[in-house]
Amino acid sequence: MKIIDIEAQIKNSKSALLKSLPHFIIDGLVKITYQNEINRILTKYEDAVGVEFLPKILEELNIHVEVEGLENLPESGKYFFIANHPFGIADGLVLTNIVAAKYGDFKAIGNEVFVLIPQLRPLLAAVNVFGTNSKEYLKTLDEIFQSEIPITHFPAGLVSRIKNQKVIDSTWHKSFISKSVSCQRDVVPFYFYGRNSKLFYTIFMLRKLLRIKANLELALLPHELFNKRNKIIRVKIGKPISHQTFDKSKTHQEWANYVQNLVYKMF
Repeated sequence: MKIIDIEAQIKNSKSALLKSLPHFIIDGLVKITYQNEINRILTKYEDAVGVEFLPKILEELNIHVEVEGLENLPESGKYFFIANHPFGIADGLVLTNIVAAKYGDFKAIGNEVFVLIPQLRPLLAAVNVFGTNSKEYLKTLDEIFQSEIPITHFPAGLVSRIKNQKVIDSTWHKSFISKSVSCQRDVVPFYFYGRNSKLFYTIFMLRKLLRIKANLELALLPHELFNKRNKIIRVKIGKPISHQTFDKSKTHQEWANYVQNLVYKMF
């Protein structure tokens, strides 16, 4: 079953450039995105929907998770569970699985591309990180913020890249601070140890050198997920940060920078 079908997506695209791609390039995209393997796994676990799906994928890939600081997870779930974003997919699976195991349910603020995976749709409050979001969507998102349900979020929005010879997130968006204050949601910080492959960062640096704006390295994220097969992912959970911390002594962006620095000090 083709749940993910890149060729069909390209044919249905509004982009003339995508529709003009020769077949050998499309075949290459199918290969580097592990389309066939992803479809095999999605078909295998087609009945595991929502929180039931997350441990199945980690088990399928034999990804072992070592967690430090589980005692810092509060009993109530009305928090933002935020983290650095070094992997792109694997860290999302681990973060959400930890939260789901504790609270039973959650909503993930994530890239709308994950809506393509049927098993994840009930868990997503998907955001168009490269464009605009409708008023109706923003209204629904605000209702989620106001609810009691746990929310997972990667404030950088994008996967970590190389900066000053370090793998680090781009500047975190301030929205989680704004919503933390307005919705009285405290913040639980997570830190993921590790990085993606040298290939991922090489493609990133080459496109920057050639001044290519398109995020070509994002096509490698499925490769990075399968590269974590049979490996250990380590994560550290910090103590909750009260929403009352984010007072008027700093702007919301300055508080977002503060929390980002705090997370990296957890290393």
